Amino acid sequence: MDNAPKKVFVKTYGCQMNVYDSERMRDVLAPLGYAETGTPEEADLVILNTCHIREKAAEKVYSELGKIRRMKRDRAEQGAEMLIAVAGCVAQAEGEEIVRRAPAVDLVFGPQTYHRLPQLLARRREDRKAVVETEFPAEDKFHGLGEEALPRKGVAAFLTVQEGCDKFCSFCVVPYTRGSEFSRPVEQVLAEARRMAAQGVRELTLLGQNVNAYHGLDARGRSMGLAGLVAELSRIEGIERLRYTTSHPRDMTEDLIAAHAENRKLMPYLHLPVQSGSDSILKAMNRGHTAESYLRIIDRMRVARPDIALSGDFIVGFPGETVSDFESTLKLIKNVGYASAYSFKYSPRPGTPAAESDKQISESEKSARLQDLQALVHAQQTAFNAAMVGRTVPVLLEKPGRDPGQLVGRSPYLQSVHLQASPTLIGTIVDTHISGVGTNSLSGHYANAV
Repeated sequence: MDNAPKKVFVKTYGCQMNVYDSERMRDVLAPLGYAETGTPEEADLVILNTCHIREKAAEKVYSELGKIRRMKRDRAEQGAEMLIAVAGCVAQAEGEEIVRRAPAVDLVFGPQTYHRLPQLLARRREDRKAVVETEFPAEDKFHGLGEEALPRKGVAAFLTVQEGCDKFCSFCVVPYTRGSEFSRPVEQVLAEARRMAAQGVRELTLLGQNVNAYHGLDARGRSMGLAGLVAELSRIEGIERLRYTTSHPRDMTEDLIAAHAENRKLMPYLHLPVQSGSDSILKAMNRGHTAESYLRIIDRMRVARPDIALSGDFIVGFPGETVSDFESTLKLIKNVGYASAYSFKYSPRPGTPAAESDKQISESEKSARLQDLQALVHAQQTAFNAAMVGRTVPVLLEKPGRDPGQLVGRSPYLQSVHLQASPTLIGTIVDTHISGVGTNSLSGHYANAV
């Protein structure tokens, strides 16, 4: 295979799992001589790692492909070849349609197939025609990644432990693009975590579409849940902090809640989407829980870890949502008190049951409700951040800041924290006295330097 230096540009859309997948694409391409570039114009291979969650996701990809096609033509005029690849969930959903609509595309592969990039590239060069591959199961993907990985950038990293979802919420495409739930074997996860720790990673965020449904097999063939995996990971030297996302209320088990009380490496921050505070809308969404059962989980979490902070997801304007339903969502938000939240207007996803409903809400009403909801959660987030002033919290220092002598780190609650400290402290956790609040960050000083 040609080992001449080549350049790859990867554009990542969507979720944190796509960020992880893009990193691993770079890993598997490195032995082929591909180095990362920040500009697509000079790339020999351009990869769009796509997400199908947001509205009109596929159309946005085709628009981007139009721009890249012109770059490919310009490179050809200079006597150089540019290959174009579409990866991820749009690739999984659209398949051959991508090549039909955008003939300049050379490779189309789903989120379970990127470990086969070397073979796919070889097939493309040998056959001189587009390659579409979307059918390999998740276990092949993780088995084929190999043990060597490029050095990680930074002291915090993502680690995928679970993929797919069996919940089939009526608004969601994930079961159709990522497949059914699959958990990586325990030893495979631990081995990757050890490599990350050896490369300087100090904080791991465990990823999964439904991460707390994790049930991987250990070395003796026994099933282990997420609480057990967290316990094993916390024993790895160098790993000081653990997080996980995204969770489903139906899989918040008692042992996982207990882990928040018992394991100090598990951060006091939980992202637990609820989507709505109305039981009738939750039923229409096929969420499988009620507002009351969600609130009981929150209560148990706060008993286990009194300093826990909550984050959530909300969809407004779901088909059939009445004013009363929406008010129930606002009531739930006021009841919980969120440190942060993600909120979106409902938009139909082709192939999902909710998209076929005849009870669609007008865009103007959805926009008005979203504005009201976001004003409420923004006020809660502002209050949560303001309450940090005067506290001393452990901050993981990650990188230099904008100002001379400044470092940026993250609090246990995922807040960015700016402080004056020596760059030799990057990668360490320092007690920091919080003295100020910015728009999206906190400021403070190294407590030991007071």
